Amino acid sequence: MNLVDPAHPPSRKAPLVWAIGAAIPWAFAVAAQLVWVALDPRTVWLHVLLAAVTVLGIAVSVVVAPLWRYRVHRWDLDPTAVYTRSGWLVQERRIAPISRVQTVDTYRGPLDRLFGLANVTVTTASSAGAVRIVALDSAVADAVVARLTDIAALGGEDAT
Repeated sequence: MNLVDPAHPPSRKAPLVWAIGAAIPWAFAVAAQLVWVALDPRTVWLHVLLAAVTVLGIAVSVVVAPLWRYRVHRWDLDPTAVYTRSGWLVQERRIAPISRVQTVDTYRGPLDRLFGLANVTVTTASSAGAVRIVALDSAVADAVVARLTDIAALGGEDAT
């Protein structure tokens, strides 16, 4: 098997979708902090400390992480295997031989649908679990699924 360094990045919209997805829980944290300040303004130092930690958390998870993930995430596909590289803090590289492919699925969450993205999950006969190609444009995801299905059908092997 030829070891390929995955070449294809996710959609250019991926960092925005990841940032919005990370910002939603932070919005609840900020709202809770504002309610707490309104109900108990006596401990100003604690409110300021918590606000500083929140701003740092928002900066890392809403700005830094999505951009870094975009720089790291890659995928590729050839007649012999599916290749992925993912992560931002901990990075993982996966290679799934086509002969081990059992199912190919797509997933589109609410933000994915809003921005026209999809995620492809390739389930294999492996104890390491499925291989995921994330944040593809919907048309690209559909083409990947079709190509994977065609390649797997040509092999005619049972992946169990």
